[in-house]
Amino acid sequence: MFHDYAKVLIFALAGAGLVVLGMFLGGLLRPKRDRDAPGLEPYECGEEPIGSAWFRFDIRYYTVALVYIVFAVEIAFLFPWARVLKTAFADPSIGGVAFLEGVLFLAILALGLAYVWRKGDLDWVKELSKNRPDGSPDLTETTEDQD
Repeated sequence: MFHDYAKVLIFALAGAGLVVLGMFLGGLLRPKRDRDAPGLEPYECGEEPIGSAWFRFDIRYYTVALVYIVFAVEIAFLFPWARVLKTAFADPSIGGVAFLEGVLFLAILALGLAYVWRKGDLDWVKELSKNRPDGSPDLTETTEDQD
């Protein structure tokens, strides 16, 4: 019985060995290039890259994306609910309950939207403060602005 598992183990070890051997041989055989070589720079639609690729996105971008996903899922849940609602109203015992569940679902989502909206996370453009988030002054200000 265990000899069946031994075959699997042998093939797994052989596969892992081939991967390690391929990585080792690839490191020996591939050409070495400098990091600053023209072929290694980022390519973006034929334009020269400007600045560093390492910068932080504003958290509002992620918040708006998450709110969008929540409401996209809401739409996906509302279509089947609306489709069966007419047949649910045909049976008096479940018609009102089905409608109440849908309204409660919409109310919870509306409450979440009101919270995010009230908090101001849906505003794409907000006025930036004079200081950076870490408390240090913004170095891009001119001397006239600091008076």
